[in-house]
Amino acid sequence: MFVDALEQVDQFTRAIHFISRYYGSAEIIPETATMFFVNEQGCAVTCRHVAENLVNGEAVYGKYLGFKREYRLFERERTAQLEKRRLEEKYGLKHDVLIRVKNSFPESVSGDYRLVIHRHPVYDLAIIRFVGYSEIRYRKFARFLKDEQKVRPGRSLCRLGYPFPEFTNYRLNREIDDIEWSQEGRVATPGFPIDGIITRQVADQNGIFGIEMSTPGLRGQSGGPLFDTRGVVYGMQSATQHLHLGFDQVNREVISDGVRKRVSNYPFLNVGRCVHVRVIKEFLRMHDIPFYEE
Repeated sequence: MFVDALEQVDQFTRAIHFISRYYGSAEIIPETATMFFVNEQGCAVTCRHVAENLVNGEAVYGKYLGFKREYRLFERERTAQLEKRRLEEKYGLKHDVLIRVKNSFPESVSGDYRLVIHRHPVYDLAIIRFVGYSEIRYRKFARFLKDEQKVRPGRSLCRLGYPFPEFTNYRLNREIDDIEWSQEGRVATPGFPIDGIITRQVADQNGIFGIEMSTPGLRGQSGGPLFDTRGVVYGMQSATQHLHLGFDQVNREVISDGVRKRVSNYPFLNVGRCVHVRVIKEFLRMHDIPFYEE
């Protein structure tokens, strides 16, 4: 059903790659998010929570560098461990605290560029503008739904994103105690589509702002387009809601592999939450960013 549409949408949808490191660990955690381009001028949209990772990365690392600078004054002293614990408390450093995050935008633009990011004040939406690039690497751009009356329960739609990070082009540079991108390893991460039907529209005091889908949006698909069989964009994947079904089974006896067991189960329905096309278009107009409708 979505074969031709996926071929079109894949040309303007791109992955955002993140690598992260947590305090006290040398392990590098790869993660992904999604964005899609709305015109030929290097302008894309994604989720606000994704954009905040792009904006806050340097502040996170700056705090860790402050800790390292202070600890360097005491690391050769007999009281080094005591001072280290004091500084860890001062800087809020624990084993599950993020100390470094870096990002990459494969197959988006090339050359030196800077990012201009606009975050929506209310909804999980952001605009990323690539400024100063030498060449765009994406092909085509999104066509947004013009007739918003077509956003109705029961309509089949699809989402595209990058939920399964398979890129490996990163490493830990032990000489400088930092993570970095490398020229070796796999650069790409495959896209993954997931379809469903519109179940409900979501509203607040400002009107309709969201579209609920019968299937979940997967981790890494945040910022990916929601589109129909023609490739026309209806919205953007934002979050997944977990609806308690009430079919709880507590301490129920079952037979599994020939063995009698006691199990409990509390089932939830995982539904996708997407930002409505109306909200996206209004935000683009607010920042004078051209886009296309169909």
